[in-house]
Amino acid sequence: MGIVCLECLAQLTSQLKGRVYIRRQGRMTHAQARALKTLLERYHVAMSASPEDWPSRFGREAPLLLEVGFGMGHALLATAQLHPEWNCIGVEVYRPGIGALLNGIADAELENVRVVEGDARDVLANMFAEGTLRRVAVFFPDPWPKSKHHKRRLINAEFAVLVASRLVRGGDLQVATDWEHYAQSMRAVLDAERGLENIAGPGQFASRNDERPTTRFEARGVRLGHQVWDLAYRACSYRNALTTVSR
Repeated sequence: MGIVCLECLAQLTSQLKGRVYIRRQGRMTHAQARALKTLLERYHVAMSASPEDWPSRFGREAPLLLEVGFGMGHALLATAQLHPEWNCIGVEVYRPGIGALLNGIADAELENVRVVEGDARDVLANMFAEGTLRRVAVFFPDPWPKSKHHKRRLINAEFAVLVASRLVRGGDLQVATDWEHYAQSMRAVLDAERGLENIAGPGQFASRNDERPTTRFEARGVRLGHQVWDLAYRACSYRNALTTVSR
């Protein structure tokens, strides 16, 4: 299979204000490029500055899942297949990954997945009303390991407040990382958010979520001796997420 080289934006990991875009080299297969040309229009939802009418986008009322930075789409596809009763949305800026997801959607003939290409914080803040998301998933976000870059990390206090407000009461936030320092930082930040309850208990990491598939990236890390830390939080009634979770 031929390979096409291009520059694509990596996931934006800025503060709510003053975004920082980082350009990385990406490699896109012809199949991924073809998917962007032929399938994106069908599954794409454009960025907007006001809450989206998601039932109209999917043609039905259903619990909403949002995966932030879905990479190549493995976890999002698995969740959509495991929960056909859910409407699943992925936000990403890495175009080869979007192309890969589109191919996966078409191959599995899924009708419950939509894609937003853009800044995850803007998507959460603008495209979802308070108390509308059943689940938010953030798997292996960029750890920005250098101290001077920690301010670029996605999961910070502002993000925690935003997620807590968008989740339905009883909805959950699922997070995973293979960077211990970032895991500890995320746990501290999320434990401090009063709109979220650590399901495993204050100061504890969660057991691995059985619904999260093991990607090639994670499997390679495990073979190299890397540990993976999971976090799971439930939205409580402190914030404005007052809608009862759909089951």
